Formats: sequence, structure tokens, C-alpha cells
Amino acid sequence: MILLFRIFRRLFTFLLLLAIIVPGYFMYSIWNEGHQAKPVKSDAIVILGAAQYNGVPSDILQARIDKAAEVFHQGLARKIITVGGNAKGDNYTEAGASKITLLQDRVAKSVLASIPVGRDTLSSTVAYVNYLHAHKYASIIIVTDPYHCYRAEAEAKDLGISASCAPTTTGPASVKSAGWRYIVRETGAFLAYKSVGQFGIHLTDQVKK
Repeated sequence: MILLFRIFRRLFTFLLLLAIIVPGYFMYSIWNEGHQAKPVKSDAIVILGAAQYNGVPSDILQARIDKAAEVFHQGLARKIITVGGNAKGDNYTEAGASKITLLQDRVAKSVLASIPVGRDTLSSTVAYVNYLHAHKYASIIIVTDPYHCYRAEAEAKDLGISASCAPTTTGPASVKSAGWRYIVRETGAFLAYKSVGQFGIHLTDQVKK
């Protein structure tokens, strides 16, 4: 009986340490990537969607659009892909709002592609990866919030795409404005993806090889 108690106590201690160490490691990784991420010359730029209001980008989405335009004009990619669906009743999609804004910023229509699919990171990633495979693109620069970079890159890489990130430097989700609450939320989302979401991708077989 004493031996069983000792085994149980050691197992409980191990699991408790694991529950602390694993999230702690990924919290640091998310924070570090948010501060260190830099775009690498690639086939295309992908702007992940965020809220829009009747075609007008939210401050978070506008910051992503501005960053994408900056990266494009630096010559790091020759194609910009906007992605993101719409909520029920919306007249515009997140992808559409991004594309309209880029056109107003005098980015040529010929370099833009719009994928009006996805209400979360994973569904958006599957949608744009389908497009990338279909057009023989192998590498991308993801434009998103700094503390979103780690998960967004991981999902793309898990689907066979070489990905770097260009984190936004302005807006309410920038490093200067976003706090630890964002990092904690992203840690939970990343762990949920690795434990459940990633498995679901392989089962649905949605990605064109």
C-alpha cells in the first residue's frame, strides 16, 4: 500500500511538472517568435484575415495590410494572397476587404489573389495551402500579429509549406500594445491545435498534394 502511494505521488508530481513545463516552453516560444520573426524572400505573401466592417478593415486587419504592402514593396515576394471568410450577414469577406484596400493603395490587381474562406487560423491555412499547391508555390511570408506568428507558421509548415512571418508593428495587436493575455490565449490555441486540430487535418485530407 505504501509502495502504491509512493508511485502515485511520483506520477502526480511528474504530471504536475509536465503541465507547467510544456505550456511554459510554448509561451516562451510564442513570445520569442513575436519579437524575432523576420520575413524571408518567398513565392508569395499571405495576409491572414481579421475583422472587417462592411468592407472597412478593423485596426488589426489594417495593420496586417500595411505590413504586407511594405514587405511587397521591399521585393520579398511577387504575389499577395488575402484570406478570410465572412460572418453571417456580412456583405464583405475579410479577404475581400484586404484586397480592396490593397487596390486603393495602388497595388496592381495582377499580383493579388483573394481566398474568401476561413473563420479561424486553421481553416484559413488549409484554404490557402490548397491554392499554393495548385499554383506550384512552395514558400510564403505570413503577415499577422507578432504573437500569432508561431502558430501560423507551424500550421503552414505542417502542411508542407516553407513559411516565415512578417509581424505587424502597428495596431492594437503589435508587441507594444498586446500583453500577456494574447500570449496565454495563443499558447492554449497552439496546444489545442497540436493535440486535436493537426490530427483533424490529416483525416479530412483537404490539402491537394
